[in-house]
Amino acid sequence: MAKSKTVYSCTECGATSPKWQGQCPGCAQWNTLVETIAEAATPGNRFGASYASLAGSGRLQALAEIKPRDEPRQPTGIAEFDRVLGGGLVAGGVVLIGGDPGIGKSTLLLQALSQLAELDRKVVYVSGEESGEQVALRAHRLQLPMGGLQLFAEINLEKILATLDAERPHVAVIDSIQTLWSDQLSSAPGSVAQVRECSAQLTRFAKQSGTTVILVGHVTKDGALAGPRVLEHIVDTVLYFEGDTNSSFRLVRAFKNRFGAVNELGVFAMTDKGLRGVSNPSALFLSQHEQEVAGSCVMVTQEGTRPLLVEIQALVDAAHSPSPRRLSVGLEQNRLAMLLAVLHRHAGVVCFDQDVFVNAVGGVKITEPAADLAVLLAIVSSLRNKPLPQKLIAFGEVGLAGEIRPAPRGQERLKEAAKLGFTHAIIPKANAPKQAIKGMEVIALERIEQAIEHLRSL
Repeated sequence: MAKSKTVYSCTECGATSPKWQGQCPGCAQWNTLVETIAEAATPGNRFGASYASLAGSGRLQALAEIKPRDEPRQPTGIAEFDRVLGGGLVAGGVVLIGGDPGIGKSTLLLQALSQLAELDRKVVYVSGEESGEQVALRAHRLQLPMGGLQLFAEINLEKILATLDAERPHVAVIDSIQTLWSDQLSSAPGSVAQVRECSAQLTRFAKQSGTTVILVGHVTKDGALAGPRVLEHIVDTVLYFEGDTNSSFRLVRAFKNRFGAVNELGVFAMTDKGLRGVSNPSALFLSQHEQEVAGSCVMVTQEGTRPLLVEIQALVDAAHSPSPRRLSVGLEQNRLAMLLAVLHRHAGVVCFDQDVFVNAVGGVKITEPAADLAVLLAIVSSLRNKPLPQKLIAFGEVGLAGEIRPAPRGQERLKEAAKLGFTHAIIPKANAPKQAIKGMEVIALERIEQAIEHLRSL
């Protein structure tokens, strides 16, 4: 029997190479070539029909003649999930959800399908990783109603498409895309070619039939979705599950959404009855101290349209080595080094002989620069061993020249803090409210040295 010929395909752009290389010849990315079985050439363009009809065929039209319409939403019954989706599922939309093993992807989708089935929506759960008995066992453990939920345990793409085409469900979940295989390809399930072809065929079916297709995707050890990068470009919405499996809290974040806003955040708590939405997530990220402690400052971060209060903790201690440590958890580490340099240059606070550790409480990841001011205030508080007031919040970006730059949606941040009982705020001058906020004293400043000087009077 002749040995199968192998090629190396790039997981980012799909380019192929006859031998392994450190750098992809197509997109110049490093360490993205993986070994796959070369597909035999066939007459005609087998893939042309799949990709050419992803968005449907049509005639040439002038953009001004096309009347836009709002896509109707189908709420799943899980408020936090609907928030991340932009209000609910869209007919014909394709959603890709990824996350670490055991974090709750299948549990959340099984709960959502059960809620939709209760609303007389036709739903199908396609399981490629678990048997029907295993899925039924989970549903019984979660005490979910299963009357209208249809299950199909299969990994062959052609059989799945034939079943979905015959049933025409409103929502179909594919768990997971890496387990599917098409008999038109000779490579193994999970390979670049199989994932690309199966996702293209399912997307084409969703657009033509109006069925909402939800794909579950595996992630690599780096946290990225396994398979070719083109998978994220084909689908309409990309969601990521975040959180520590040892913790009961889970975060679902939208990174791409053609039908809604991105960077929305859904917060869930894992219980014995499955995932439950958290209505007040700010309480998760605030520590409950019986008394004021040094090195703690509360900031208001913006996750999509939702303001969240997060506690920033800093620990500054004398360094016991020639190279002091700078470590941050939940914040960008390179930005911490830059902020310490700004603090020394413009405020005269010296930390070059100190180890500095910064942490965002609750495992949340803060990517926006509006956390700069809170980080610096927490560092100075720990260095001087002087606690900040418990009802103080701060936000604002700090520039290299020492200026405090405004943060977007400052009014919403202040109103959220006031609603939760905070009485003082240190913010950029450009974010100063035009009208006083009841119960809150706002200190609007322009420079970082002014903020550090203000701490002396607290």
